[in-house]
Amino acid sequence: MLIHVKTIVDEDFVNYKTPSMYIAFPTCTFKCEKECNFKVKCHNSLISRLPTITVDTLSIVKRFNENPITKALVIGGLEAFDSFEFLLGLISDFRSSTNADIVIYTGYNKSEIIDQINQLSQYPNIIVKFGRFVPDQIPHVDKILGVSLASDNQYAEIISK
Repeated sequence: MLIHVKTIVDEDFVNYKTPSMYIAFPTCTFKCEKECNFKVKCHNSLISRLPTITVDTLSIVKRFNENPITKALVIGGLEAFDSFEFLLGLISDFRSSTNADIVIYTGYNKSEIIDQINQLSQYPNIIVKFGRFVPDQIPHVDKILGVSLASDNQYAEIISK
């Protein structure tokens, strides 16, 4: 399946407790800014300026499997749930050859995407980081991800084992 992404980082060490492949998805509604009613310093602003590339999900799986360092897939960047068809296709192809952890960063609250979460829960080892970025919060270390999250309302949840 062909999907659109902004970037793929073969070895990422900042978004999950184990070395991961990181993929940034192509779109976001910038809902965090809309709720704050002002422009926030969001890491997605920079990612949104990158050109969108088209890549075959099977080539992503091959890259992951051939890398002896990466142990998980992190899907972040813009908003993966705004491109749910791409997200589902990538996870389906990824699961055809590995049960490595898949971590999905989202700015949505769980209640906003419960139907999509239910669909993803059929696949093993899925972790979702929920919650919008809220400025001026004290960062905290999430126990599941093993990394610092920027806002008090953000948390990770294992949605399937």
